[in-house]
Amino acid sequence: MTDIASLKAALGAIKIEENPAIVKQKSRDFFWYSPILKRQLDHVTGDIVVSPASKAELATVLAACHRLGIAVTPRGTGTGNYGQAMPLSGGVVLDLSLMNKVLAIRPGVVVAEPGAILSEIDKETRAHSAQELRLHPSTYHTATIGGFIAGGSGGIGSIKWGGLRDYGNIIRLEVMTMEAEPRLLTLTGADLHKVTHAYGTNGVITEVEVPLAPAYDWVDVILGFDDLRAAATYANALGEQDGLLLKELSVIAAPAPHDYLLRHQKYLPRDKHVVIAVVAAQALDAMLAFTVRARGAEVLFRRDTLSEVELKGLPPGFELVWNHTTLRALRVDPKITYLQVLYPFPTQIDTLMRIHEHFGDEVACHLEFVRFDGKVTCFGLPMVRFTSEERLEEIMRLHEKMGAPIFNPHRYTLEEGGMKQTDAAQLAFKREADPDGLLNPGKMIAWEDPNFDFSSDKIFLFPGLEAVG
Repeated sequence: MTDIASLKAALGAIKIEENPAIVKQKSRDFFWYSPILKRQLDHVTGDIVVSPASKAELATVLAACHRLGIAVTPRGTGTGNYGQAMPLSGGVVLDLSLMNKVLAIRPGVVVAEPGAILSEIDKETRAHSAQELRLHPSTYHTATIGGFIAGGSGGIGSIKWGGLRDYGNIIRLEVMTMEAEPRLLTLTGADLHKVTHAYGTNGVITEVEVPLAPAYDWVDVILGFDDLRAAATYANALGEQDGLLLKELSVIAAPAPHDYLLRHQKYLPRDKHVVIAVVAAQALDAMLAFTVRARGAEVLFRRDTLSEVELKGLPPGFELVWNHTTLRALRVDPKITYLQVLYPFPTQIDTLMRIHEHFGDEVACHLEFVRFDGKVTCFGLPMVRFTSEERLEEIMRLHEKMGAPIFNPHRYTLEEGGMKQTDAAQLAFKREADPDGLLNPGKMIAWEDPNFDFSSDKIFLFPGLEAVG
């Protein structure tokens, strides 16, 4: 039984929330993108939301929870898609949104607290010295920097800078341990991998230092193609143009753009496969000159040619891509779900076309071009017409069989998703930073069940789920 009364007495004036409806709301993220996770996690809720406003208050929270044996699940704004911030053991939902200050801006560097909203960071860095973040998710206006690092992997900017996993895209992290007397640990270099994309299982991020790039005026351009291979081949070649300043490069197969991107629908013929690019204004002429050489390319939309009246209500290009594509599809058809796929270099175009031709309309092609290990290739976030969990699992197996690894967005653990495998160094750090295993329990299989057989088809189910609800 969680001793909430003793916890409240220990927290003093630190902000808390006990209203069950608000606690449940703060216990959720966008897990419902997955029908499997919706079934498994829909009942999950914490016991109380605690919102520290400083490192001192955070230390008080963690020390009290450690003493009382209460689980703590750190949370940004809950824009993740696979239950990263959901409290599988109940306990405290640790809302870090009040720790939201930009602490320092220098040439090429920003230091911020974990609850700082990404777009708010950019407002300050642009005003200060015409700089901006290199990378951000499509949830730029709502996601926090701490949540992005703890739960994300890349997004807008990855065509230029790669992903958060790449050396140099995070400079330094400060994390607080969960012990009787919480400590602050500073991580740099290879040690950063211990806590990036770790869902807050091995330390609460208290400070983030990341690189900045020059801030440009960015222009959204949408191109149409009659042929999907031509669209993907063009996008791949565009991404390889080293002199062009691109921030985003996506391909979405017809008829999804017309059917799901409703605010832009009048610009998107239903039979056109589209390339969505975000390009620096000074590189636009060069991009269009390159596009003239592409077979069948047609400019459907240019944000820079529209009046303020025409632009009213139109979302920016980065809110049409990555996970926002799936979100917009779900608003039209609630039976849609999605996958996360890698089409490996150098056969990415042939692989994605083979898969597209195999599945047809059941799996709508959506590509995000990125730099991955230094090469331009593409991730897939295809939209799947969901019929059953068994069929969804079969679709993923067939992707793997056809040479396209799946990062499974229908699992809530670090290891089963495939984006992060827990190794000895990470386990050792977990033992150091969270010796009682109270930080975000249930998300790290290597900690919960060291003997779990990953070679079987068995799905890990955290026992704590049975006690929640």
